[in-house]
Amino acid sequence: MQKYTALTLAILGASGLTACSTTPATSVAEPVSKAQQLAQKYIIVDTHIDVPYRLHKDWEDVSVATKRGEFDYPRAIQGGLNAPFMSIYIPASYERNGGGYQLANQLIDNMEALVGRSPGKFAMAHDSKDVVAQFGSGKVSLALGMENGTPIEGKLENLQHFYQRGIRYITLAHSESNHIADSSYDIRRKWRGLSPFGKELVTAMNNIGMMIDISHVSDEAFYQTVALSKAPVIASHSSLRSYTPGFERNMDDDMIKALAKNGGVVQINFGSSFVTAMANQYGALRKAAAKQAGVADDDAFELAFRKKHPYPFATLDTVLDHIDHVVKLVGIDYVGIGSDYDGVGDSLPVGLKDVSTYPNLIDGLLKRGYSETDIEKILSGNLLRVWRAVEQYALAQSL
Repeated sequence: MQKYTALTLAILGASGLTACSTTPATSVAEPVSKAQQLAQKYIIVDTHIDVPYRLHKDWEDVSVATKRGEFDYPRAIQGGLNAPFMSIYIPASYERNGGGYQLANQLIDNMEALVGRSPGKFAMAHDSKDVVAQFGSGKVSLALGMENGTPIEGKLENLQHFYQRGIRYITLAHSESNHIADSSYDIRRKWRGLSPFGKELVTAMNNIGMMIDISHVSDEAFYQTVALSKAPVIASHSSLRSYTPGFERNMDDDMIKALAKNGGVVQINFGSSFVTAMANQYGALRKAAAKQAGVADDDAFELAFRKKHPYPFATLDTVLDHIDHVVKLVGIDYVGIGSDYDGVGDSLPVGLKDVSTYPNLIDGLLKRGYSETDIEKILSGNLLRVWRAVEQYALAQSL
C-alpha cells in the first residue's frame, strides 16, 4: 500500500495539487463584496444540477435548507443562482430494461410539484424569455434537461411529448451507448457515432427548438452531431481533456474549436475528477490497491483507502484554469457553467461545494482580470445566446 502513497504524492506534485482531507471546508475565504454584488446583478444559469434524481432516491424539501445535497432554495438565493437546468437523469440500465419513459415523466412531475408547493420560490422556465422575465422576482427558474435520450425510445412523437413537458435539451447518451448514440464510456461502439435514428433525432431536435447536448457521447458521435446540426449545440457539463489526458468524457482542443465554429458552448463541470488528472485517476489507483491486497474494492476498502490516501480534491483555481483555457483557445463567447451539483458525489472542489458558492467563482474571475461583460457571458450570456439561436432556428422552420 505504501507505494500508492508515493505515487499519489508524485502525481500531486506534478499536477500542483494538494491532497485534502475527505471532509474539506465548505468554502474558501468569503468572497469580496463585488463578487457577491455581481452574483445578484447578473443572471446565473447552471446547465446541470441533479436534484430530480437526488430527490427520487432520497427526498427532502429543497424549498427550505436541507441537511444533504448541494442545492436548496436558501443556498441558491445566497449564491445568486437564477436558472438551474434540473437534470431529468435516466440511468443507462433503463435502455436495457425499459421504464425510462415512465421515470422521465415522474421526475418532471416532481419538479412541477415543487413549483406547485412553493410558487413564491420556484417557477418553471420553458424558454429563454422565461429566465429573463423571472429574473429579480426572488424565484428560482427551473429549466429541464434530459440526461440520456433513452426515454425517446426511437419515437419522434416522444420527442414532441417531452418538449411539451418542458425538456429543453437532451444529452444524447449517458454511461452506455443507447439507441441514439455511442457513449464515451462504452468501449462497444455499436454505431460508430450516431445511430440512423440518432441522425434523424438531431434534425428533429433542431426543428422543434430543443438544444442538443453532446456531453457523454463518443468523439465520433460529437463530430457527426456538429456536422448535422443546423443550430448551435451544447456540452452541458463537460470539462477539458488537456487536464485529464485519455478521459474521453471531456473535450479535447479540436472538439472545442469545432464546438465554437458551430456557435455552441461548453459548460464546465466542477467535479474534481473532471478537472484534475490526479482525481481522475484516483479510482484506478484504489482498484489497483484492492487487487494487490487481494480484497474486494467495496465501501469498506474505499473508506480505509481514503484514510491512508486522502482524495485529491481540486480547487477553485483548477476550475478557473479550465475556463481560461477555453477563452484563450476560442474566445470568451463559448464557455459557461455546468457544475454537476448533486451529480458527482463528494468530489467537488474546495471553494465550490454547493450552489451558494458561485460568488467564489466570480471573485476568482475578477482576480484573473475578467471584465464584468466577460463574467456575464460566462454566468449566463453565452448559454442564453445558444438557447435563443436554437429557438429562432425552430421558429424559422415553422414559418
